[in-house]
Formats: sequence, structure tokens, C-alpha cells
Amino acid sequence: MPFSDEDHPLWEVGNLQRALHAAGVALWSWRVETDAFDMDELAFDLWGLPQTQTVTFEDLSSRIHPADRDRVRTAFSATRALVGAYEIDFRILLGEEIRWISARGLGNDEGLHKGQMSGVFLDVTGRKQAEEGHELLAGEMSHRVKNLLAIAAGLTTLTSRSAGSVAQMAEELTSRLTALGRAHDMVRPLPDNQGRAALLGDLIAVLLAPYDDSGAFSGRIRVAVPRMGIGEQAATTVALVIHELATNSLKYGALSVEAGLLDISGTASDDEVSLVWTERSGPAVAPPADQGYGSKLLTRIITGQLGGSLKTDWSEEGIIVHVTMSAQRLAR
Repeated sequence: MPFSDEDHPLWEVGNLQRALHAAGVALWSWRVETDAFDMDELAFDLWGLPQTQTVTFEDLSSRIHPADRDRVRTAFSATRALVGAYEIDFRILLGEEIRWISARGLGNDEGLHKGQMSGVFLDVTGRKQAEEGHELLAGEMSHRVKNLLAIAAGLTTLTSRSAGSVAQMAEELTSRLTALGRAHDMVRPLPDNQGRAALLGDLIAVLLAPYDDSGAFSGRIRVAVPRMGIGEQAATTVALVIHELATNSLKYGALSVEAGLLDISGTASDDEVSLVWTERSGPAVAPPADQGYGSKLLTRIITGQLGGSLKTDWSEEGIIVHVTMSAQRLAR
């Protein structure tokens, strides 16, 4: 038997509006003939607009991300031809903030009442950011797996140059792959309250040990950086930078040939730490036509997570990479 409003006061208009507000559901009504929107208070807040009597579709369009604007206009115009429920996800700009909105309603004139179409707006920014994060993680993991396979192949070639027997090669290669495993652990984020801060020089030495014929500091790799500690979060990020640069060098640069040399130097001030990655006596290198995933990854983490910058000098003698980082960010 159906319940009446008296039995369930939730269905009273005021209570229903409060329930929708608590769920983050913003209401809208679109007058198809005049192109005007009526919205509730939550919808105005969601769009970052002052509450007014009249809001047009163009007013809302001015807030939509330029890359989504035409798609949203076309989608809204096509809603009357759609059968059943529809959902449109798009970005809006509130100053420098990007917010994702999902507009939902009924098409095919099913949701049309007295010349008005009604629906809801939902803030789905958190969900979209999570999806983007998952896609980024999947791309990064794929990139790392490919790099590890390339590194293993490069280390095999590197070890074969100096090994005098199969047994010696197996021993040296196993040692290098074990060192690579330790280095890879440093580019894997640790759970909260695990691990400890490291000295910058020690961190770089561990990461580069697998690539040096004679071990870190004593072979063809030289490290001369300021003696300074870095925080746990920064250690993981710096490790990823060094790991990426070393991988590229082993695949294409100085570490790919027996005579190649690598020098890492640095300076530090109260505000900034600079590292210079210099390769010499390697094969000729040239800037790539397109920026690959690894280069994009480096730029993103140096600028975004370390508050710095990256500059690459494609000199004839060998590549030189200048990395600057915020001293404050390195302490985290």
C-alpha cells in the first residue's frame, strides 16, 4: 500500500530539498524556448556564480572549459532527441581551479514539463581526479616495466665486456641486478611512517651503483653533491628523477658504451638546490622530435613535486641536464 505525505514527512518539499542538499545534488531547470536556466542555491555555488533571477546557457558556457564547451552545447541541444536518461561530464573553470560537473536529466521530451527541462548537477571532481590518477599510475607503471627490461638488457651487455668467464659474468650480473632491485625500492613510495630520510649523495650512489663497472664513486661515475639530508617524500621523488636519467643514459647515452663517463655535481643555497648531470665520451645524441613519456614524467615531477625546473643541453660532447629543486620541498 503506498504511503502518504503525512506518513512520510521526508517527501515534504522543504525536507526533500534539505536531503538533496545534504547529498550534494544541485537542481536546475532549462526553459527551452528562452534558453534561460533556473537553479537552486547549491547550483549557483557549484558554478561560482552570484545568485540572480536570470541565468542563460551562455552565462554557464562562459565558465565551461574551452576544450569542453562545444561538446557540451551540442550535447544539451541533442538531449531532446535522446531516449531515456542522459549524463554529460565536463569541466568548468573557477579562476585557476578546474572543477568537474556531471549534468543529468531525461531526454526525448520525457523530462519536458511546461516548456522546461529539469535535471541535476553533481560535483564529480573527486571521482575524475581519481580516474586521472589511476590512468597516470597505469602509464607510469607500464613505462617503468619497459625501462626495467631495457636496463636488464643493458646491464647484461655491460657485464659481458669485463667478465672473463660465464661464472664470473653470472656473479657480476646477479650483483648488479640485486643492486638494481635496491635502487628500484627507492622509487617506490613507502607507507606513512616507514623509511627514513637519506643523504643526497648516498641516495645517488645507491641508485647509480648498478651502472658502474667498478662501483659507485670509484669508476666512471663521479658524484660530487652538497652533503645534505632530504626528507622521505623528497627522497622517493629524487630517486625517480635519477633512475629515469640513468635509464636514458644506459639506453642512449654515456652509460651505453664502455668509454662513457658520467659526472653529477651540485650546489645548494637556503632556497634552492641545483644538480648538473653531465655525460661525456658517449654516442652522439640529438633532441628527440617528440617529447616521450619519460621526459614528460621528469618535467612533471620536478616542477610539480620538487618545485623546480629542468633544462637539457644537447651538446656535441654529451648531454647535460640542469635540475633545480626547492630546498624547502627537499626537506619534506
